[in-house]
Amino acid sequence: MASKTQDNDGPLMRGVHHLALCTDDIKKTTEFYVRVLGMPLIHALRVPPGLGTGAGNRGNPPYENVRHYFYDMGNDSTLAFFEIPQGKEPAANRNAIGAMQHCAFVVTPERFRDIEARLKKNNVPYIGPIPQLPGLDGIYFIDPNGIRLEFACQAADGSDPHVIECCGQSKDEALEELRTLAGVDTAWLEEMTRAMPG
Repeated sequence: MASKTQDNDGPLMRGVHHLALCTDDIKKTTEFYVRVLGMPLIHALRVPPGLGTGAGNRGNPPYENVRHYFYDMGNDSTLAFFEIPQGKEPAANRNAIGAMQHCAFVVTPERFRDIEARLKKNNVPYIGPIPQLPGLDGIYFIDPNGIRLEFACQAADGSDPHVIECCGQSKDEALEELRTLAGVDTAWLEEMTRAMPG
């Protein structure tokens, strides 16, 4: 069971430092993220010897000397890829428990139009724009590794998107759903919704 939150009930973290994903073709992945999606490559390295199969492994893929590249995804956050040797791991099922179903990047309306044009120019099939939550539209597509990506736009926010405000919900709205869970009591419901307005 997770421990109770601090008294301030605010998030303990500032945001995403990096998402670490896997590929078996770092060159193709780099071309896609730099050329098609406009995420600049900011760091290219090989994991030092001993950190793959050796005692020094700290959660890296269990292969020696793998490439690990980082791309700027904006707002002081990065996207990273490890290059897994070809044929060593199965392709992922994005709907498996513990898997990443998709990764959504927030963009301004201008960037939203730009990304759609880039996908068309590079013949990348996509779905959208389609409405998600009120005031939120999305474009979905697949990267060269089979990873499902979304570009999410809150048009009314213009050049200053506010994700929490867009996705937020009142306590009463959340409680309507949370009460359908088995084995919850009033104390649990209060703890889980403490940070919500209303």
